[in-house]
Amino acid sequence: MISLLAKIFIKDRKNTGSNETRTAYGTLCSLVGIVLNIILFGIKLTAGIITGAISVVSDAFNNLTDAASSIITLLGFRIANQKADKDHPFGHGRIEYVSGLVVSMLIILVGFELGKGSVEKIISPEKVLFSISAVIILSASILTKAYMAFYNFRIGKKFSSSAMCATGTDSLCDCIATSAVLVCLIISEFTGINLDAYCGLLVSAFILFSGVRAVKETIDPLLGTPPSKEYIEKISEIVYSYDGVAGIHDLVVHDYGPGRTMISLHAEVSSDVDILVTHDMIDEIEVRLRQELNCDAVIHMDPIVTDDERVLETKEKITALIGCIDHKLSIHDFRMVEGPTHTNVIFDVVVPYDVTKSDREIREDIETIIKTIDKSYNAVINIDKSYV
Repeated sequence: MISLLAKIFIKDRKNTGSNETRTAYGTLCSLVGIVLNIILFGIKLTAGIITGAISVVSDAFNNLTDAASSIITLLGFRIANQKADKDHPFGHGRIEYVSGLVVSMLIILVGFELGKGSVEKIISPEKVLFSISAVIILSASILTKAYMAFYNFRIGKKFSSSAMCATGTDSLCDCIATSAVLVCLIISEFTGINLDAYCGLLVSAFILFSGVRAVKETIDPLLGTPPSKEYIEKISEIVYSYDGVAGIHDLVVHDYGPGRTMISLHAEVSSDVDILVTHDMIDEIEVRLRQELNCDAVIHMDPIVTDDERVLETKEKITALIGCIDHKLSIHDFRMVEGPTHTNVIFDVVVPYDVTKSDREIREDIETIIKTIDKSYNAVINIDKSYV
């Protein structure tokens, strides 16, 4: 159904890199979700009243909450697509993460309320009436929710939307919850064992777990997470395709919402090449990154010596010795400045977050090993962290 509606209402539906296409798909999926959830609420509430099953009534109000979630997702997509302004120069893209967080909190709220109602029914159990119409309604609801989870996950992954994936998680929870309710209703009819309240409690635990997981998935991009390995590889492939680039470091990817990314990095270039020629190359790389990765890119040039044998040999020795301290350490921006009494050996050391030694210990170890190469060498070290 979503594909058919997309063909009718979304003109540029194949352009997945467009924010307008993204917003159009988000709007379409949200509107369909609102309509389906309101219909499910009505028919499930009817089934719950007929059977007297607390799990069915809770499931019905869960669908009403889902309709509210779809409205929040819809508003999130609309606001996120607004242009940047003086108060928000990086745009409004992160509001989509916020809307996903709100949906996740609603999932937790539903799980808590369902658990509370189930405990009350365990303490004061009530007979559940079996109804063929209720079985049909619940079966139809399961199929509908399974479809909603499918299209939300599919579109969410297609556009890397945490909000839609959170909505997909919510739909999947509903699908499992309703399945459990249906099974317990049938068991109760044929065995006389009333599992309604216990089923509701089990379902509420699953919904709570899914809600907490969805919260984490939406909070992570707000706090700031490293880019994917594939994204880093694409950046490196573009930058290293230019012969004038000897190395890259200090790569930082700033995420201001889907389709709103800023990249900054340092590119090592030969100090012997004319600065105007190198600058022109850097400009060209920035343009390519912008065009191919749909981002804003800023590159800082780091001139390095590429033809001094003594500098290159010293760098190679220090790199090998630092690897003995911890193989995860790496260096960049290496240069040597000779003076009348000593030579400053200047470089940055990249220390990953999972290295157990402190920055002070690493600095002291490096200073010691550099003295073993030449006592006149004075280490000038900057401890660096990797953001990718």
